Amino acid sequence: IMEERQKTDTVVIHCTQTPADMDIGADKITEWHKDRGFDTIGYHFVIRRDGTIETGRDINMVGAHAVAVNGTSIGVSLVGGGTKDMGWEDNFNKEQFSSLETLLLKLKTDYNIEKIIGHYQVESTKECPSFDVPKWLEEHGLV
Repeated sequence: IMEERQKTDTVVIHCTQTPADMDIGADKITEWHKDRGFDTIGYHFVIRRDGTIETGRDINMVGAHAVAVNGTSIGVSLVGGGTKDMGWEDNFNKEQFSSLETLLLKLKTDYNIEKIIGHYQVESTKECPSFDVPKWLEEHGLV
């Protein structure tokens, strides 16, 4: 049962760990997440290969994307970040990074965001989202 988030202070950046030539969106990810037993998609936003920002789970609902911080965070996933054999690879493009920057600025304005982190910063068993999040944030003046 989905519940409303009481506090929002974090954004967690994810990737779908799919190869560069696979263009999927929120619909496909919703299918995958339902197959895994979720009510719906775990992420609040999905950024497609062309930079389109799609809405996933209702923005005010607790997400299902990073167990330790689901209750206080918004989950954003970039499509890509994987290799054909399920390895990790930074294969995102400038359109996606541009949309990520725009979305993060909006979320920082709309919510009292204290930290923006990569999934690997809360679950060290993963390399998700396949790029150095703190370095990228610093380069884009988002810290």
